Amino acid sequence: MSKILKKLNALGIALPETVKPVAAYIPGIVVNDLVFTSGQLPFYQGKLITGKLGDTMDTKEGYEAAKICAINCLAVLQSTIGNLDRVEQIVKLTGFVNCTQDFTEQPAVINGASELLGEVFGSAGQHSRSAVGSASLPLGACCEVEIIVKVKSVV
Repeated sequence: MSKILKKLNALGIALPETVKPVAAYIPGIVVNDLVFTSGQLPFYQGKLITGKLGDTMDTKEGYEAAKICAINCLAVLQSTIGNLDRVEQIVKLTGFVNCTQDFTEQPAVINGASELLGEVFGSAGQHSRSAVGSASLPLGACCEVEIIVKVKSVV
C-alpha cells in the first residue's frame, strides 16, 4: 500500500470508486507531468449532497461537502496515475459553491478541500486556489472541486 493511501486510511478515509461522468467528459487526463481532474461533486456513499449555501446549508456543511469533493478528486487521481505517491505538488484547486447571492463565505467552504489536501500531502498539498460562488451547479450539488496536480515520472 502506498504511503499516501496509508495516510488516508489513518485519517479514516477510503477512496471511493471514481464517479462515472454525468456528461460528455472524462474524469481526469494527463498532459506531460500534469493531471487535470474534471470537477468532482460531493457524492458520498452513492448519494449526491445537494443544497444551496446561505439557504438550505450552512458553511460547516459546505466545508464537509467540499472535503468529499477533494476525496473524489483523489480517487480520480489514483485511477488516472495509479499511485498517489507520484504526486509532486497540488498546483491549483478550483472550487465552486452553489450559494445565495448574498453568501460570501465561499473561501471557508472550499477550505474543506484545501485543508484535506494539506493534511494528506503536507507542503506538496499547498496550492493556488479560486473559490467561486455560483447560482447553481450540476444536479443541484452544493459544491464542486477540481484540481491540477504535478506528478513525478514513472521510472
